[in-house]
Amino acid sequence: MALDERKFDVLRAIVEDYVATQEPVGSRALVERHHLQVSPATVRNDMAILEEEGYIRQPHTSAGRVPTDRGYRLFVDKLSRIKPLSPAERRAIERFLIGVVDLDDVVHRTVRLLAQLTRQVAVVQYPTLTRSTVRHVELVPLTPARLMLVLITDSGRVDQRMVDLGDVVTEESVARIRTMLNAAMVGRRLTEASVLVAELPGDAPSDLREPVTTLAMVLIDALVEHPEERLVLGGTGNLTRNVADFPGSLRTVLEALEEQVVVLKLLASARSPGTVRISIGEENEAEEMRSTSVVSIGYGPGETLLGGMGVVGPTRMDYPGTIAAVHAVARYVGEILTGR
Repeated sequence: MALDERKFDVLRAIVEDYVATQEPVGSRALVERHHLQVSPATVRNDMAILEEEGYIRQPHTSAGRVPTDRGYRLFVDKLSRIKPLSPAERRAIERFLIGVVDLDDVVHRTVRLLAQLTRQVAVVQYPTLTRSTVRHVELVPLTPARLMLVLITDSGRVDQRMVDLGDVVTEESVARIRTMLNAAMVGRRLTEASVLVAELPGDAPSDLREPVTTLAMVLIDALVEHPEERLVLGGTGNLTRNVADFPGSLRTVLEALEEQVVVLKLLASARSPGTVRISIGEENEAEEMRSTSVVSIGYGPGETLLGGMGVVGPTRMDYPGTIAAVHAVARYVGEILTGR
């Protein structure tokens, strides 16, 4: 049954009031607070139809109703556009993300910012290295036999390694090796670059073969994905503010959030930058997460998808505000990674 505009107005009012108060919503309160221009009896009739259609339910014998997962889904699907952030909120995001040092700083600041803006659990996935390309390789002599190797990717990742060469290398030799490495790696995907680096010692001039072999081994290690760095979570304490939102399931939710595989699946639907995806309650594949909603988005420069970010919270969530915050933060992070 398709809802007419009046019944949807009643559903929207129930969602808004329940999100704000955490109390079941009655017909008289709806009429008084939302100026629905109809009698409480008409609202009660509309509520009965909404309940019959599975959009709201009566949690106990009170006269109030609360939204179901299906009701939240219709409410979210009917949002005509992303709610604009206030100028103060936009300035807060800009201030929080200004002056980031490197990719680690971007990720950790983003997690803290999302948790503060939404008062939910924030999740940010590190850029998937297999999608990244090498922007530059730098060699910085520290002593005649020791270098600092710096690998910079297009996603902003900066990997620094100290390399003991075991023998003295002249500045001229360092410059030659730097040129070799950049010629082989710049613009290449990291997986492809690791194969090319492995071939460099065999192609190097005899006088550079030993230091190139040492550097190649270090670079291959740097180019391999580090699974322990895939995700950063923040704000898990926010879930404990309203334990009633997770009847008997908060512990299982917290345990599931510790499992990176579960959280990565939650972000998997974020296929492209700029497109927000919302998974509500029973729509979540993991049974432990079915008392939660997940608002996620892909991020990256332009149309390039580098990773996902989002928030996890109860189904009783401020969806318009959360969607706006996630969308805005992802856009700012994409701009930072583009170097704008």
